[in-house]
This record gives sequence, structure tokens and C-alpha cells, in this order.
Amino acid sequence: MSTDTIFGKILRGEIPCDKVYETSEVLAFRDINPAAPSHVLIIPKRRIQNAGFAEENDKEILGAMILAAQEVAKVEGVFETGYRLVFNVGPDAAESVPHLHLHVIGGRSLGWPPG
Repeated sequence: MSTDTIFGKILRGEIPCDKVYETSEVLAFRDINPAAPSHVLIIPKRRIQNAGFAEENDKEILGAMILAAQEVAKVEGVFETGYRLVFNVGPDAAESVPHLHLHVIGGRSLGWPPG
């Protein structure tokens, strides 16, 4: 599986990002097209195409992404007021980069359904 996506380039340091949080397993950085005042993407350092391609051996990295989202929410000041977590899977869900990523969105009241 190729890692030549924009996220692969960010992970390799070829493209800069506005880093918010990082562990040995994940990197979190600000979305360049934010949907809310706080919009951070969390990506695994090991490429998985998207949540639809996650396998049994990906449970730890998926858990690490959720735990990272909690930390990002605290850093962003939205942990107490609320935030949304979103995995987009496929073109109909507006998946734009074929590298698993979790959106952490907050900082304003978010309506339901989204869109």
C-alpha cells in the first residue's frame, strides 16, 4: 500500500503541519480547511486506507486514536463543552485522503444531522 498521500508526506516531514498532539502511534494537526473553530485531524503513523479497511490487528491503533482525541479536545478547550468525532469512509462520505483520519471538531454548537 502506497504511503504517497498528503498525510504520508506530512508524516515524513515533507509538508509542514500545525501539530497539536503526537505519540509514537499517532499525529494530530489542524485541518487546513476547518469546519469549526477547532478542527483537528488525527492520523495513525502506520497507514490504513480508511475505517472500512481496519482489521482485527488495528484495534490498538484505533483505540489510540480515540484516546488521542480526548487529549486533543482538552488541548483545544472543548473537552467540557463537547466535540464531534468523525471517520469518513469512501467518496459518498467525502473522504478526501485515502489514509485513515479522525476529525475532532468543536468550538461551536454543532447541529444534527451534519451538513
